[in-house]
Amino acid sequence: MHRFIAFNDEKADTLLMLELTDLAKTLTKSSLYEAEIRAHSYLSKRERKVFVSHFWNHRPDWVKKPGMKSDVYLRALGNINFTDFQDVDQFRDIISASPIPRFAGHLFVLAEDLRIEELCKKERPGMAFEFNVRRKIYTEYFESQLIVNLEKNLFIDALFNLVYLILNSGSPVLAIPSFNPEIDEGIHLIRSELENFYETQSTRSVADVCLKIVERAAQVVKTDMINEYYHLPGQEQNLLDDMSFTDLLRKDPLQNDDTVEEKTGGDEELHEEEMGTWHRETESPGKSFMQFNLDQGTKTDIAGGSEREGEEGDQALGIVQGRSKPTDKKEYSRMELTSMDELESPNGKIKYGTSNKNARSVFLKAGRPDKEAVAEYGKLEKEVKFYHKKLKNIIERIMEKKETDHRSHLQMGRLGKNLLSFFTDENPKLFYKKSEPGKEIDASFILLIDCSASMFDKIEETRRGIILFHEALKSVGVPHEIIGFWEDANESSVDEQPNYFFQVIPFSVSLHQKTGPEIMELEAMEDNRDGYAIRIVAERLLERKEKEKFLIIFSDGEPAAFDYNNGIVDTHEAVMEVRKKGIEIFNIFLSTSGLEFEQKKVFENIYGNRSIIAPYVEELPDVLFPLLKNILTKSIYM
Repeated sequence: MHRFIAFNDEKADTLLMLELTDLAKTLTKSSLYEAEIRAHSYLSKRERKVFVSHFWNHRPDWVKKPGMKSDVYLRALGNINFTDFQDVDQFRDIISASPIPRFAGHLFVLAEDLRIEELCKKERPGMAFEFNVRRKIYTEYFESQLIVNLEKNLFIDALFNLVYLILNSGSPVLAIPSFNPEIDEGIHLIRSELENFYETQSTRSVADVCLKIVERAAQVVKTDMINEYYHLPGQEQNLLDDMSFTDLLRKDPLQNDDTVEEKTGGDEELHEEEMGTWHRETESPGKSFMQFNLDQGTKTDIAGGSEREGEEGDQALGIVQGRSKPTDKKEYSRMELTSMDELESPNGKIKYGTSNKNARSVFLKAGRPDKEAVAEYGKLEKEVKFYHKKLKNIIERIMEKKETDHRSHLQMGRLGKNLLSFFTDENPKLFYKKSEPGKEIDASFILLIDCSASMFDKIEETRRGIILFHEALKSVGVPHEIIGFWEDANESSVDEQPNYFFQVIPFSVSLHQKTGPEIMELEAMEDNRDGYAIRIVAERLLERKEKEKFLIIFSDGEPAAFDYNNGIVDTHEAVMEVRKKGIEIFNIFLSTSGLEFEQKKVFENIYGNRSIIAPYVEELPDVLFPLLKNILTKSIYM
């Protein structure tokens, strides 16, 4: 597929990303965490993601994989267990007033990573190999960056490069290059402070050492860093467990800034309990039982702290009183919120994948085809008639052969003519059995058709391939279902993404003689959320009683839908889940302009060796015929 413009057409290595995600889940001891590639590596507790640095891409495999794993080790094991994020937030607030905050942030992340790296290796010695590769590559990188930054007179960036080399040097003697007279004079004091990092025992002690070094560095440099080698995440990324609901509420002022003229009389009832409300405004300080929290209203001079004892004349609900006392039960107010999706699955996983937690399925049924659709179907059916008749004859011959075939070398059955093994073998097998007549093929199919907008120039040829499948399966009595799927981009939002499943031909009528023209109703629509669609139709297939189950997917490109950035990884996960449940899944890749190497690599990553390429959609029947023949032949002998 030729693209007009692509700013970042790089494809993810789905197998590696799945491995990193599994590693993150294992180390964090939470099935909610995922791994994702970003410019820099850090941990996001709010998004429950471990971000792996793009730094490791475009490197040899012996570097790339260990490097990415070391990022996961530091975030999923190191930061989760050994970093105090409250201390991180305090440090961030302090350096905001520093003349070199970027240098301070970089120094802190570097020092904290070095501290938790040693703790990770102590807890899991097997991580040492990945960390050694990490240190070797970063050392080479910062050596080159030191030379480049000195040539550009970026002294503060060069100073950070030198700090890394000092902290990670394997030799006690390290040649220190010349910066300028002022920095050269103060660099020895900075180096003496760096040695204190080796004695740090906590995040707070790392922060204290960093502040001392930053103070000294600020005296000899005039500008902050330009390059970004590490990332210190903002406070919103490190959502603390003890945040209350009040901390998440709006803090902005009222929309109107007026004050009522009426003064309070002193007998107003005030209570501390908070209650949300949709009231727009208030004009007078009434004697209400509760004072609501309002986003919009008029200011009064009522002050808190003037509660009074309840009386008989209070409102009816006011007579309900309660007592509290210490309890040994758990306190839940400081725990992280758990979404309803997590509660749906007993193992803690979201049923249809984390990326599809807000997706919703909508099933549509095909209408009665008109005369034009029937005529068009008849025309296309004639074009593929040669293929499905040929396939029918092959299947019938195979089934006839199976009826007359017999199995030999058995321990019971009819006595065979060849008795030589009775004298030569210790456990002779002299009997044979005739195979039972195969009256039908014990298999069921679902054809899942991508109806995304990019299919508009391929949908007609795709119909020919689907008609071949339908007529061939119908001729040999194999039940099947044809479903087109798409996501409505106009209706999709952060809270909900409706996905439509158009049941062109359901199982119940798939073998009826007159079914088929409904296929002409398939049209190119909008987006495609492949991983979600695969999981949904797999549930339908698992309800079938047939022994063999096959899912055939027709698509022309990568998954693309609302907030579906990791669609390739999610689709691969769906494929693996479905195969573990005993469903054979194949992908038919459709194109009108040949096949690009990157596209081939993507589909191999998603479907493995079950991805079949039709580089030109006109060749679809020639591609589908051998696939259908092999699948049905396999089903006969199962």
